[in-house]
Formats: sequence, structure tokens, C-alpha cells
Amino acid sequence: MTAPESDRSAGAAPRVHDGVLALAVAVVLSAIITVAQTGTDQGPQPLAYVFAVGFGAILLLRRTLPVPVLVLSVLGTFAYYTLDLPTIGVAVPVVAALFSAAERGLLRWAIGSGAVMFAVSLLFRLRDDPQPLGHLLGTDAAADIALIAAAIALGYGVRSHRLRSVQQEQIARLTAEQTHREAELRIQTERERISRELHDTVGHSLSVISLHAGVASDSVGHDEAAVMQALGQVRAQTAKSLGELRSMVRLLHPIHESQPHAPEARAAPGTRHVRSLADLPGILDSARAAGLQVRQDLDLDPEALSTPVDAAAYRVIQEAVTNILRHAEATAVRVTVRLDADQLQLEVADDGRGAPADSLPGHGIIGMSERVRLLGGELTTRSGASGFTVAARMPARLDP
Repeated sequence: MTAPESDRSAGAAPRVHDGVLALAVAVVLSAIITVAQTGTDQGPQPLAYVFAVGFGAILLLRRTLPVPVLVLSVLGTFAYYTLDLPTIGVAVPVVAALFSAAERGLLRWAIGSGAVMFAVSLLFRLRDDPQPLGHLLGTDAAADIALIAAAIALGYGVRSHRLRSVQQEQIARLTAEQTHREAELRIQTERERISRELHDTVGHSLSVISLHAGVASDSVGHDEAAVMQALGQVRAQTAKSLGELRSMVRLLHPIHESQPHAPEARAAPGTRHVRSLADLPGILDSARAAGLQVRQDLDLDPEALSTPVDAAAYRVIQEAVTNILRHAEATAVRVTVRLDADQLQLEVADDGRGAPADSLPGHGIIGMSERVRLLGGELTTRSGASGFTVAARMPARLDP
């Protein structure tokens, strides 16, 4: 169904409901009139049925003109009884109008009209059939009060439910917008951190190049072998740095709207050093100091990895171990790092309570997932009775 067709369908639904309500009121009142005339000397009174149809037909305007519909229903009831037509009850002719007024938020009008209806009917009863007030306030009066109150309460309840639904939709929309803004901010934060690491990587490379260039300069004229070796190192380091520079610049390109928004990845405040898997023992020592039993299977030479991959692998393990210490209530952790062909495989598993990934406080794991994805890899999480596992796979080297 297209949008215009959907809008027409939504607009037609209220009119259909109003038509069904109008028909139901007319049929019910006609049935009451027919029953009231049964067994009496009076013949059929067509005017009574005209009123029944009128009480129903006027409800077709209940959404646009709720107050006039309510007033006309009350006055119509008074006119009906003034003409000495068959008894149809005090509340029945106006119950739908009372409901409509309360549903549209006109609670005072509904309560006031209901009170007027009951008070006027009571006065007419006292005038036409003087009896003790207690007798007049018997079953019929109680039924009229209950019907009036029920109609008003039902209309108020429907309106309250509708308002709650609208508020919930607005809250959901605002929450989604806020989440979108936060996601964009976290993406920007991640890019800024990658930019800092790019600066550090280039700075390190230039320092190495400068060192070897100095060696070559000092060796010119008396040690040609040292000159050639130093220049070879400069050339190798230059090629490596250019490749890493191109790879990291690609990570900083704007992410298309079709790609998922990435939450933040935490960076250590004040840190300028490009972290590497060579720094991993420090994380594991911290975990041991916190009381965890640490098993490690590190079958890898960090030199086999591109700098962005090495840094991302370190951050994934750091974030996973940090979450274990903070949230998992674990006693042991197993860290596995290995190189499988041209793919780097990581796994951090604990024996904690196995909380699902989306229940972990913060967005570190999700931020790491985005970083791994930008490097051409994938990060997954598993939760079970035996604990929680974070696993990552990414290319060991990035193509220049």
C-alpha cells in the first residue's frame, strides 16, 4: 500500500467507526422504543423513531463538533420526554455524546452535562410522581448514574491511552535522534583518535628515516656498505610508512549513511604512544594483579602486522579485559592471539556471568567492533553459561 493510500485508509477509519456508532445508537434506541410500546394501548409513534435516528445521526459530527453534539443530545432528550413519547431512559440517548466529549478532552462539559441530565430528570419525577426521595433514587436512578459515569470514564480512559501512545512515540523519536547524534559524535571521536595514532606512526617512521639518513650521511666516502644499508633501510621504511599512511587515511574518509554508525572507542587520556600487541603483557599483568587467573596463547610477532592492525588488536584486548574486570565477576580469563595465513585472530574469553553484549555499560566493545570493521575485519561476541567471549578477525596487513 502506497503512502497516499495508507493516509486515505487512516482517514477513512474514524468515519467508519463513527458511522457504526451512530447506527448502533439508532438501532438500540429503536429497539427500546419498540419494547416500551409493546403491551400498551398506544399505537406505533413514528416521531419516537425519528428521534432515535436523530440521536444516532448527530454522532457523525462528534469529532469535529463535540460540544454542539453533546448539547443537542441533552436538549433532544428533554424534547423527547416533553412530547410524552415512550420511555427510553435518561442516560441512554446521551451516553455516546458523553463518551465523545470526554474522549475529546472536554471532561468538564461531559460531567456537567451528565449532572444536568440527572438533576432535571429527578426534578421531573418529583413533579410528576411525588414520592420519597429515597424511592426515586432507587434502582433506575442508580443505573442512570452508573451509565453516565461509565461513559465519561471510558471516554477519559481512551483519551489518556491515546495521549500516552503519542508521548511514547515522541520519546522514542527523540531517543532515536539523540542516539544518532551520540553515534556521530563517537564516530568523530574514533576518527580523531585514529588521526592521533596516524601522527604518532608518521612521527615514529620519520624518526627512523632520519636516523638511517644520518648514518648514511656520516658513512659517505669511507664506508659505502654502511651507506647502502642505511639507504636501504630508509627506502624500506619509506615504503612501509606510505602504505600505512594510505591505509589510515582511508579510515578517516566519511562513512556513508548506509553504513552503521559507530559508537566511541575509549582512548587513554594523555596517551600519545601508539599501542601495540608488544604492550599486551602490561594489560595481562594488571588483570593478574586484580585477582584473575590469566591464560595466554600469544603465537605472533607484532612486526608481522600493519601498525593500524596492531593498534586495533591491542585496543580490542584492552577493552575486553577492562569489561571483564568491571562487569563479568569472573575468576579466569583466556587471551588467544594467533596469525592464521594472512588473518589475525583474537579471542578473549572469561568464566563470568555471561552478560549479553548489549547489556555491557558504555560503548567500548561496539567502538572496537567499528574499528575492526573499518580495517576489513569482524568482531563478534558470544555469551553462555560458561562466560562471555569476544572474538575478532582482521587482515594482518593492509594493502598500500
